[in-house]
Amino acid sequence: MQGVVNFMKPPGMSSAQAVAFIKRLSGLKAGHAGTLDPEAAGVLPILLGRATRIADYLMAGRKVYLAEIAFGQATDTQDAQGKVTARGGDFPDEESLLAVIPRFTGTITQLPPQYSALKAGGKPAYKLARDGKQAALKPRETEIQHIGLVRPMPSHGFLIRVTCGKGTYIRTLCHDLGVALGCPAHMRLLIREESAGLKIAKAVTAEELKREGRRFFAERLIPADEALGFLPGMKVPTSLTHLLAGGVRIAADDPRLNGQRAPQGVFRLYAGCAFIGLFEELEGSLRARTMLYRPAEGLNRTIS
Repeated sequence: MQGVVNFMKPPGMSSAQAVAFIKRLSGLKAGHAGTLDPEAAGVLPILLGRATRIADYLMAGRKVYLAEIAFGQATDTQDAQGKVTARGGDFPDEESLLAVIPRFTGTITQLPPQYSALKAGGKPAYKLARDGKQAALKPRETEIQHIGLVRPMPSHGFLIRVTCGKGTYIRTLCHDLGVALGCPAHMRLLIREESAGLKIAKAVTAEELKREGRRFFAERLIPADEALGFLPGMKVPTSLTHLLAGGVRIAADDPRLNGQRAPQGVFRLYAGCAFIGLFEELEGSLRARTMLYRPAEGLNRTIS
C-alpha cells in the first residue's frame, strides 16, 4: 500500500504524534507534508509507503488557513500559548485592518518565530528558546496570494482567511499586522482548511481511522498521483513502461511520443494507465525526478 491520508489533525496533537498514530494503525512507513503547530487544527497530509517520496511536492502546494488575530497583546510564541511580551490599547477597527492588509500580500519577507522547528546550529529554534537562548534566524521570503477579512470577533479579534505558499508563518503574519497597526497582536486560533488541494471537508478524523482500522488504508488511501493532481500530466504509450520505469531517458522528440511535448516543469508521467512517477524535461530528454511505479498496480487514472 502507498498513498496519502487527508488527516484532520485535532488541537493538542503534534504533527509527529499524528504520523506516529497513523503509522501504528497502518503498519506502514509514514511521514507528513507540512508541519502544523500542536494547538492548530486542520488538514495534515500523511504520506504512507513509497508516497513519502512526494512530501516536498505536496509541501510546495497552495495552503489556505482560517486564523484569528487578537489585538492588545503580543507573546513570545506569537500565539495564545506564549508569555505576554507587550500590551497595548489602541485597538484597530475593521477599516484600519483592511487598509494595511495589501502590504502583506504578494512576495513578502518574514522573520521566522523563535518558537519554530527551524534549526540553528543543528538544534531546533524552539528548544533554544525554551532554554532562554536566541536562535540566529534569518528573514525569509514567502508568497501570500490573498488575505480576506471574514468577520470581527470578540475581545478585539478578527477572523481572517489566508491563501499562501510554502513556509508562511501565520502567527508571524498576525504579529506583524499588529506592528504595522501600532497595537501588539498575536494569533488566537489557526485552522488549515486546505493543503495542496486536500480540503478539510474531506479530511478523516482520528476517531474514523480508529473505527475503520486497516480497512481504511486498504480501501480509502488517496493515490499519490491523485494527491499531486495540481501538477500537469503526460501520457505516453504503454510500450515505454519498462524503459521509463528502469530509468532509461527518452528523448523529448522521440517519435514514440507521437509528437507530444512535455509540460513545463515537473509533471506526472503515465505509460498507458500506469503512473510511472514525476518527471521533468532536462537537456532534451524526459528524466525521472521521483519514481513511483509499481508493476502490480497498473491503476486507471483520469489525467488532467
